[in-house]
Amino acid sequence: MSTISVVHPAETAVSGAQAMSAALKPNVAPRIGEMLVAAGRMTEAQVSRVLELQRTEDARFGAIAIKLGYITKDHVDEVLARQYGSVSENDLSNSKLPAKIVTAYKRVLPFSESIRALRSQLLLRWFDGTPGQSTLAITSVDRGDGKSFVAANLGIVFSQLGEQTLLIDADMRHPTQHETFGIKNPMGLSGVLSGRAGPDEIRSIAGLPGLSVLPAGPLPPNPQELLGRPEFGRLLNEMSSVFDVIIVDTPSAQEASDAHVISQRARAALIVGRKNKTRSQEISQLSSILKSSGISVLGATLNEY
Repeated sequence: MSTISVVHPAETAVSGAQAMSAALKPNVAPRIGEMLVAAGRMTEAQVSRVLELQRTEDARFGAIAIKLGYITKDHVDEVLARQYGSVSENDLSNSKLPAKIVTAYKRVLPFSESIRALRSQLLLRWFDGTPGQSTLAITSVDRGDGKSFVAANLGIVFSQLGEQTLLIDADMRHPTQHETFGIKNPMGLSGVLSGRAGPDEIRSIAGLPGLSVLPAGPLPPNPQELLGRPEFGRLLNEMSSVFDVIIVDTPSAQEASDAHVISQRARAALIVGRKNKTRSQEISQLSSILKSSGISVLGATLNEY
């Protein structure tokens, strides 16, 4: 994935004093031996033996425990992920999340690195702590460009930062996020906007702490009118007081004008194009249309996966 910048980075809102204060907080994470005992991977006696050997050997706890045959490398990776506030691949596999959510499963894949680089740019350009800048619409020129795939993975990487993240599936033409995350889709967004459901339609995602998803719900006959109602704006305002980051998946621009309406409510948009398919002229045209309505177009990203 590569990015095409169309705006200048914003100033960050975090002061040096705040950053220093956060950096000086003591590390209270449990030791790896304690975590392995709690997980049933090692006994207290085995931990004591490893600690004893550590006094004479220049090696890490995990390396010694593996050498003694107490645990495997997978066991070490599992507790290290938890120790650093992340999620292990074993935890994710047990949660039965689909493998297409690659940033959660394989952090070293080229796409995973690219989506994190995109996250960094978005943190500079929009999610910088400025009031009113917590919602971003993800749209594309045409269907099949991968906007829903990018939106899902962006939701994951923001939640991995410790940000309370909400992914809203506002594509009420061809919704996919409920299938991507394996959640039920009884009433969803369409039910909330029509007054038939409430915020309890938001689902937390097992295995991905910090990430919640509001599925699209039943397909309404009038999605554009439903999204244009004041209720949608009020919903985003209410959710911004609960979530740090709100990612909104929209229909493609060529498919419907819903994307325009959603982007106006979000106040900012990211355009997704498909490599070797979407023409730069099409991205430029869509960007101009959105900007003419006062929407902050943060850039475009080319998806090749």
